[in-house]
Amino acid sequence: MFRSRSWFGGGLWKPKNPHSLEHLKYLYNVLSKNQTVSESNRGLLVETLRSIAEILIWGDQNDGSVFDFFLEKNMLSFFLKIMRQKCGSYVCVQLLQTLNILFENIRNETSLYYLLSNNHVNSIIVHKFDFSDEEVMAYYISFLKTLSFKLNTHTIHFFYNEHTNDFPLYTEAIKFFNHSESMVRIAVRTLTLNVYKVDDKSMLKFIGDRTAAPYFSNLVWFIGNHVLELDNCVRNDADHQSKGKLADLVAEHLDHLHYLNDILCLDIGDLNCVLTDQLLHRLLMPLYVLSLAPRLSSQDSVTQSRPYVSKVVALFLLSQVFLIITHAPLVHTLAWIILNSDSTSISDDDQAHNMTALAQSSIPSSIPKLVSPPKPTINEELELSYEEKKAIVWKKAHTSAEQTSADNTDTATTNEEGESSSQEPVPSPAVGRPFLEAIFASLDCTENDFVALFALCLLYSMGHNKGVNECLLDKVLFPAKNSQHWYNGNLIERLIQIISLSCQMNSKVRLVSLEMSIGLIQQLALRDNHSYLHDGHLAAIEGAREESTGQLRTFYKSDEIFLDMFEEEYNERKKGALNVEWLMMDSNILLPPTGTPMTGIEFSKRLPCGEGERTRRTIRAFLLVRELSQSLGMGNENQLPLTNPSACVQVDQVLDLNNSDLIACTVVTKDGQKIRRFLVIDALQLILVEPDTRRLGWGVAKFVGFLQDLEETGDKDDSRCLHITVHRPLSSNTPNRLPLLAAKFVFDDHIRCMAARQRLTKGKAKARQKKMQQIARLLEIPANQATPSPPTYSLQAMRLQDRASRSLLGGPNRPLFSSAIKAPGFAAAVRREESGRSSRTPSPSSRTSSENTGTRSREGSPKMPRPRSEEIPLEDMSSQEGGSSSSSLPLQDPTNTSTPVANQRHILF
Repeated sequence: MFRSRSWFGGGLWKPKNPHSLEHLKYLYNVLSKNQTVSESNRGLLVETLRSIAEILIWGDQNDGSVFDFFLEKNMLSFFLKIMRQKCGSYVCVQLLQTLNILFENIRNETSLYYLLSNNHVNSIIVHKFDFSDEEVMAYYISFLKTLSFKLNTHTIHFFYNEHTNDFPLYTEAIKFFNHSESMVRIAVRTLTLNVYKVDDKSMLKFIGDRTAAPYFSNLVWFIGNHVLELDNCVRNDADHQSKGKLADLVAEHLDHLHYLNDILCLDIGDLNCVLTDQLLHRLLMPLYVLSLAPRLSSQDSVTQSRPYVSKVVALFLLSQVFLIITHAPLVHTLAWIILNSDSTSISDDDQAHNMTALAQSSIPSSIPKLVSPPKPTINEELELSYEEKKAIVWKKAHTSAEQTSADNTDTATTNEEGESSSQEPVPSPAVGRPFLEAIFASLDCTENDFVALFALCLLYSMGHNKGVNECLLDKVLFPAKNSQHWYNGNLIERLIQIISLSCQMNSKVRLVSLEMSIGLIQQLALRDNHSYLHDGHLAAIEGAREESTGQLRTFYKSDEIFLDMFEEEYNERKKGALNVEWLMMDSNILLPPTGTPMTGIEFSKRLPCGEGERTRRTIRAFLLVRELSQSLGMGNENQLPLTNPSACVQVDQVLDLNNSDLIACTVVTKDGQKIRRFLVIDALQLILVEPDTRRLGWGVAKFVGFLQDLEETGDKDDSRCLHITVHRPLSSNTPNRLPLLAAKFVFDDHIRCMAARQRLTKGKAKARQKKMQQIARLLEIPANQATPSPPTYSLQAMRLQDRASRSLLGGPNRPLFSSAIKAPGFAAAVRREESGRSSRTPSPSSRTSSENTGTRSREGSPKMPRPRSEEIPLEDMSSQEGGSSSSSLPLQDPTNTSTPVANQRHILF
């Protein structure tokens, strides 16, 4: 079997090269001389075991003779001898770690076969370690998991003995399915999935016949116990004091569901039948579904002894089931029971099986049906443990009870649904169906939406589960694609009521519930983007839209950052629809709705706190309801976004700047870098450009920012400097607005600095005013109420500081038109206006005043002509010929809409 070699020579002294066959020979001699573990050689053995793993991994990739020697000397037997002694956890941990590292890093299949060939690995697996030691437990289960990754159709026979029906790797691992450490439980689930994936009929038959029923029944018992603990945590944590524990419990339940779904998706017939039967009759029906309806008044001992969870938890858990598990025989049966059955139909095991059979009969022929699970032949120890635990938790849950006829219920259901007219909304189908009635009753948001949110999620999850047949949902919830029936009228009215309540002042309906309701209405009433909603229901939705518009009018201009909040909420809405699966992963929604952000709960999942958050909530509700109205055919979107981002100037865009007003400046960044740029102020944007070297009069935009997000302050030490900060758009995800640009702008002189500051200030005010007017039109606010008061600007302090400099330009400092100090831009506009009027209707008094005061100074010298409107001549990037002409960029008209700007993502230059 092995190559002929002589193993004599070497091994007496430690070689210098640790990665060599000689070093392995030396380690073999060490093991041979220290086969009995003692206090004196314990450290030597640990180091020897570690070195052996290192050499074997090296030999696997470099020298095949290393494994030949390891197998020839049967060195794994030394491992067994060491384990069987009372060597303590120190040596056992190192031994398990060595084995784990060895099998994890072996890549050569031949080397792997050599290691597994003599059955020593199975002997190590069944060894009775001291599992009370956490470290031993951790390395042991990690070793088993590592071995499971090596399983395939070739290696499975090293672990599963078909002749003796023995599979220690699997049977030993599943004993720890309910270990207190989550890491151990996760390893067991991973190992079992790796085993189930191996396509070996004899091995799978062994699992189905010998271990499936006891393992899955114990697993279902453990999940049920876990759910009761989760429910207890929810009931006793109204003050949000156990959020960490609740999050762990929810995460564990999600892990269980994903694990169960992974097993079912492997499509192993026998395993799926056993698992589905256990889930339906031991967990989903008796614990989840029965908890939806109130406790029955019957004196039935079976009903009274069953454990229950709160309706909130039941709805939450069922939503998770339908969102994660897609196995048709399971989810279709469960949905049928919820929608069509009554509580007496599953009050005991016999009736539960009858109900399951009836539900199975409604599954289309293309979906496999459930069959009776195989009779389990289980290990006595595992069976005893299961019976004890089952007796404690479920008590007398499976005692026989008075049977009821499910056939009559089904007949009544069919007759009731058959009376529905295909020309009108389907009336309420919930009469006599307590579970469906309970779901519909939970949609009442008169006091709050605590329970309603979970009912909405359950309806959504059932409607989107691919395993639930459309025919089942057609007459009860959602019409099928080719259905002749309309939607459920009772359901749509409850959803519209939620929307209407959410649009009222101080509403207790959270935004997430509003968004869920809107999504369900669209699912009910839209087919191929065409609305089939009844006129009365359309009118109710339009009334809710008008109510939300009226509520938002009360917040218009009430907050300085109303515009920023409006645009931010619009952007948040456009990021995408609500992810319901992610929503159902959040344990925070299991706690009563709170109105404080100090809990860390996302804004849409809690009530607003303070005037600012109430404004944000009203904006979001308005946008959601308006979007619903438009999707149902009651108008097209032509007002939002406030401006078109595609028409904005973008970074690196080449601009024609001929005849444009430019201000040269040096931009000094925080790191001291100095960059020469030209400042261009558009209607809504601040643009920094550098000249285009290829075309005269053209420039390349190197930075673009919105004027509405700008802040500017002067420099008290240098009148030529401005400190300019351009912020990112306001976002609910960041408490502080982060700047896109924060730098010092140094101009050539203080005059140009003042001109730049004037234009930035006026441009910002005009940009915000324009967008506020657009919002006013959106909210149907009359024009005389929408226009805000014009901002006032005072540069008096700046003028007083620069009196000496101004005297150089034209004599003593004095007002241009009157004794009042006004902003240069405002004064310029008045002068042009007055000039126009005087040219049309000149008055003698004005002419006289002009002749007396406007032609000579106090010294009697002729007065030099002043620049028009007191504007500062600015740099042109090219020489201009002839008179002034219109600029390529509408820089002097902030209200010009030829270059709309909004919601642009800023980029640093």
